[in-house]
Amino acid sequence: MSRPRKFWMRWRVRVGYPIAAIYWVLARPTARSIAIAGIIAAVGLLIRGSSSGHLRKDRQLAVSGPYAHTRNPLYLGSSLLALGFAIGGRSWWGGLLVAAYFGIFYYAVMRNEEADLRERFGAAYREYAARVPLFFPGFATAASVERSQSPTAPAEKFSWEQYQRNREYKALIGTLAGLGVLWLRMWIRSRWGY
Repeated sequence: MSRPRKFWMRWRVRVGYPIAAIYWVLARPTARSIAIAGIIAAVGLLIRGSSSGHLRKDRQLAVSGPYAHTRNPLYLGSSLLALGFAIGGRSWWGGLLVAAYFGIFYYAVMRNEEADLRERFGAAYREYAARVPLFFPGFATAASVERSQSPTAPAEKFSWEQYQRNREYKALIGTLAGLGVLWLRMWIRSRWGY
């Protein structure tokens, strides 16, 4: 792992905890805002889960499934999780804090990972990157990416085994815990006004 990538990965986690604590204090959730957060988060989890079932880290360039539409579907799903929690907290300051954290750290991580993939997969990654957008999905690109694959290397199908190997179930557990913490925050506010 490159030095800049290690920096962003290490500090993404370290900064995430105090950001979460500040967000929690600022949050003013209601049952409605938490329900909306849950719906948005569910879409994010679906994107992340379907991506994880196609990702064979460090072994193969993922270009099938969601990777045919965006080079970073896991982070796209994570952005929807962040959006869900920003809305769920019903706090402009809390939402801006979550958005700033996501924008700063995840953009840097995406760019660092991109440099690693260019180095590891060379021309195959450059061709893929020329056809598929970095973050926001491009739906017209899917067919051209699949056509560009070698006939001896067919597009990978979703694999539950790969989903589990990538430990994507942790995102589901974390999301459920986060929604539970929002419910707790709502209960504390209704009980004690804080």
